Amino acid sequence: MDNRPIGVFDSGLGGLTGVRELRKQLPGEDIVYFGDTGRVPYGSRSHETILQYARQDIAFLLSQNVKCIMAACGTVSSTYPAEEAAQLPVPYLGVVTAAARRAARATRSRKIGVIGTAATIRSHSYEQLLRRLVPGAEITARPCPLFVPLVESGYVDGSAPDRQQVTRLVIAQYLEEIRAAGVDTLVLGCTHYPLLAGMIGEYMGPSVTLIDPGSAAADDLSQLLSSKGLRANRTQGTTHFFVSDVPDSFVQTADLFLGEYRGGTAEQICIDKY
Repeated sequence: MDNRPIGVFDSGLGGLTGVRELRKQLPGEDIVYFGDTGRVPYGSRSHETILQYARQDIAFLLSQNVKCIMAACGTVSSTYPAEEAAQLPVPYLGVVTAAARRAARATRSRKIGVIGTAATIRSHSYEQLLRRLVPGAEITARPCPLFVPLVESGYVDGSAPDRQQVTRLVIAQYLEEIRAAGVDTLVLGCTHYPLLAGMIGEYMGPSVTLIDPGSAAADDLSQLLSSKGLRANRTQGTTHFFVSDVPDSFVQTADLFLGEYRGGTAEQICIDKY
């Protein structure tokens, strides 16, 4: 048993979908979440800048005495080197590997779609993993840069009809090629995208399985903690939020991502110190 917290980080708010899944699956665990709201988005940054930011984010979480780290950011998970992650003093898990494994189990036709930030798609990380996991896979990948600002502006499932109409138009533009490819599985390769899963599912059709990276990573993290004897021995854990910009807007928008696990305050830190 280990009552130290789980560390989770993202470039901003999207990783909160992963926190929601962790709260659901591991209610007894404490969680420390860092959202780099002062430097969001990561998806349009250079490889070197993304690495620098990831190292600082990880260093902050390690300063909080976490027992493991979940990179709830598709961009970082696509960029941060596995060999560097293996040298960290605590177990590290990224959403890309977890989501790719789930997609490999889900596909029947070996036709898989992947959507994500420009950096995630540019890295080809999902394609490389999926081709190893599913020999002969046909991968259709597409960057969807407008999805993140749409989500953070509240243009999500369940929003007002006029907002949904805007989002549906963008979904149709981005996903036309993927739907035409006849995929049976679609990886929502950014932790913001599950908030659009209803509208994306409507466009893609009921025969297409959508893969939520936050949910997949939470599953894998739960198994990792159990296998290493790191599960907490309490019944109810807490979540502490940290951000790199003023916390007001974060607190207002976080409830959208956390759903039934909403609530809590956020503390601003200076990430450049790490």
